[in-house]
Amino acid sequence: MAPVDAIVQVSLFLAVLLALVKPLGTYMARAVQGRPPGLTRIATPLEAGIYRLARIDPGDEMDWKAYAMALLLFNLVGVLALYLLQRCQALLPLNPQHFPNIAADSAFNTAISFVTNTSWQSYAGEATMSHLSQMLGIGVQSFLSAASGMAVLLALIRGLARHDAGTIGNAWVDITRSTLYILLPLSFVFALVFAAQGVIQNFEPDKQVQTLQPTVYQEARLDALGSPVRDAHGQPVLETKTASTQTLAMGPVASQEAIKLLSGDGGGFFNANSAHPYENPTGLTNLLQMLAILLIPASLCYTFGLMVGDKRQGWAVLAAMVLMFVPMVALTIHSEQAGNPVLARADVDQAASALQSGGNMEGKETRFGIVGSALFATVTTSGSDGAVNAMHDSFMPLGGLVPLALMQTGEVVFGGPGSGLFSMLIYALLTVFVSGLMIGRTPEYLGKRIEIFEMKMAAVVILVTPLIALSGTAIAVMTPAGIAGVSNPGAHGFSEILYAFSSAANNNGSAFAGLSANTPFYNVMLAAAMWFGRFGVIVPVLAIAGALAGKRRRPPGIGTLPTHGPLFVVLLIGAVVLIALLNYIPALALGPGVEHVSIVAH
Repeated sequence: MAPVDAIVQVSLFLAVLLALVKPLGTYMARAVQGRPPGLTRIATPLEAGIYRLARIDPGDEMDWKAYAMALLLFNLVGVLALYLLQRCQALLPLNPQHFPNIAADSAFNTAISFVTNTSWQSYAGEATMSHLSQMLGIGVQSFLSAASGMAVLLALIRGLARHDAGTIGNAWVDITRSTLYILLPLSFVFALVFAAQGVIQNFEPDKQVQTLQPTVYQEARLDALGSPVRDAHGQPVLETKTASTQTLAMGPVASQEAIKLLSGDGGGFFNANSAHPYENPTGLTNLLQMLAILLIPASLCYTFGLMVGDKRQGWAVLAAMVLMFVPMVALTIHSEQAGNPVLARADVDQAASALQSGGNMEGKETRFGIVGSALFATVTTSGSDGAVNAMHDSFMPLGGLVPLALMQTGEVVFGGPGSGLFSMLIYALLTVFVSGLMIGRTPEYLGKRIEIFEMKMAAVVILVTPLIALSGTAIAVMTPAGIAGVSNPGAHGFSEILYAFSSAANNNGSAFAGLSANTPFYNVMLAAAMWFGRFGVIVPVLAIAGALAGKRRRPPGIGTLPTHGPLFVVLLIGAVVLIALLNYIPALALGPGVEHVSIVAH
């Protein structure tokens, strides 16, 4: 029954997602032009008031350099604001737990993380962040970072749709409309549904409750400085403890949960993220959370088709994303359902054998099961979100390879709001360029000639994140401070480090859960990876948008490659797989590859 269960769950998820693409995509196409259906009378005066308050002329358009500078300055201000909020949270209201100020390196990492739409969390949210820091800091940046990504996409679409133009829109208008007309209404609806399903929403302090029976657990022994004591093999020394009470963290979770998923930020209110029952209590919320992650990125494909005047272009890009997504889901589910062959061959007791027969349940919540956990892992790493409902560190090697590979494509299989599609469109430009060279024709995409400047910028977009991720991994494995955070030796430990830098450079934010990264070394290194991984891509994308906007659109000729049919979809998939993943194959072989072979040959 397991394969049938997997087919039903995955099919239901994709059916609901694809059914929502056209209506939401149509709505967003009108919303970003200032004509949101059903909200015009309410939101339009509010939008105009925002412009007056900020002294912005919505009709004053920008060239690509001004657009890029506006986004950079806007996000730098966001980093400063979030950093100062964390450093001063002990002095501010809505801190019923009386949390102290956050350490400088951790605050710096977190500020960069949420401003860049990464949501890498080296801290435990419920034990570190006050309610005000969660809402005014993390929550606000979740909206603004997603809106920034959507603004870049809109600029690129205008570059493709316009001709003989020197401007690509107004960054302030695009950010405002994306937030006001798209992110806020959707977040409101999802927050209400999550609260109705049992996700908590309050401003109370943590509660101490009596457990029904004493809980016996193991905890790492700490030395006088608070660091884990390790044995001769480098493993943490554990000590057994007993507790008869439990602390239940409270807070405004439902509102935070909605935007963390819709925005692609993924930062959990709790350390366990969407594996926590207060964040993700039921099977229905699990389905809704996965839909929320991919809803905007998938629907933007249809929005793209409408804005360039050819809906087939949007459907072609969406088809490529789905065709890459499905086999990745199948591989993850199969790997986890097959279980660990080492345990299957071992002479273990009957209870362990029965547990293993159900697949690899280590690190997973029983209320979601293997299919719900594996599907969520694939969704969150294809959708640039970073939320997790299971610990990827406990996946089988091939199951852990899939989230790694999806991030390493540049997260073009759906990706984050805006960022996934504009990255995929760069691969589309590369595809027509290579195809044009093969047949001796001038490459064109949507009537625009693709020339040497666009290819130079596309090369930067494609190569900057592998350079950051692989260089960061190499430095970490050669540095004592980097190795000290690894909890597992050998190939799996290497995968933990590779995953961390792949997640940071590609602005995903999920973690393998086996790396102790809340140290000055990792906080600074990963913050740098997140910042340059984000804006090292955004700036050249805007340069491409500016170059394309100034070109004249040409009618398709006899040698023009159609970019809306099955052939182009296949070529686009091939470009992503061959170009993106070739950079990472040696590293993947040293990590999940070696681990898989060692398990099979054990």
